[in-house]
Amino acid sequence: MTINNIQKKIISDFELFSDWSDKYQHLIDQGNKIPALDKKYKIPENLVKGCQSQLWLIAEIIDDKVYYQADCDSPIPKGIVALLIRVLSSQSTNDIKDSDLFFVQETQLINYLSPNRVQGITSLISRMKQLADI
Repeated sequence: MTINNIQKKIISDFELFSDWSDKYQHLIDQGNKIPALDKKYKIPENLVKGCQSQLWLIAEIIDDKVYYQADCDSPIPKGIVALLIRVLSSQSTNDIKDSDLFFVQETQLINYLSPNRVQGITSLISRMKQLADI
């Protein structure tokens, strides 16, 4: 599935909820679905700089496809990283570097997050693209 198709699916998933508390719960549920990151990867080098929370991110490139793993100590950012992993993991390095991650705007997530969290999303996306460029 392409990056854009996955994003469209995420947007339609969020459209099922009319109340923002339900959307937040959906976001938290997404975060709860990602497997915990092994403690050996929870080191300062894997922390995403610019995130308010402690968010660890690693990536492995196999046959030009990038596979991400992450963990976070806060449920909302963990849900956001879960969505980004869903969109970007198993995609090609070039597709990731060239991607326009429009679902963040289209779901209106950034309208309901603090400025620090919005900055954290920007930092996270930047780090994911950077890891795809190694």
